[in-house]
Amino acid sequence: MSDEELRNSRLPTGWTPLGLLKHLACVELRWLQWGFSGEDVENPWGEFHERPGPWHVDSGESFEDVKEFFQEQCARSRAIVAEARLEDRAATLGGRVPAEEDRPTLIWILFHLLQEYARHAGHLDVARELADGAVGE
Repeated sequence: MSDEELRNSRLPTGWTPLGLLKHLACVELRWLQWGFSGEDVENPWGEFHERPGPWHVDSGESFEDVKEFFQEQCARSRAIVAEARLEDRAATLGGRVPAEEDRPTLIWILFHLLQEYARHAGHLDVARELADGAVGE
């Protein structure tokens, strides 16, 4: 897709394909770094200019910038998962620390992320078809 198509929306909600990629990077960051590992994260909701609202990409952020951010978050997520057990519980939940039994396990988080990616891959298929007629298999 061209840079223009990556930044433009054809949908009533206003999200863009580039915004979706940034959203998925932030989802990785929120669930695994901020939530599961309990790391300090400066801006876990970085894809939102206003909440609620469409995913936001600053005009100065290029596709390469967002792609690199996404790849960095995925690499960090893989490292976190490699060091943990599936039954381990998240350190926090949305920046707060509830009782241990209320914190999700790593396997729950990974399944949630799988659902998130599946849902958004379908959204991206529709956006791509609307943009240029290309369809997936």
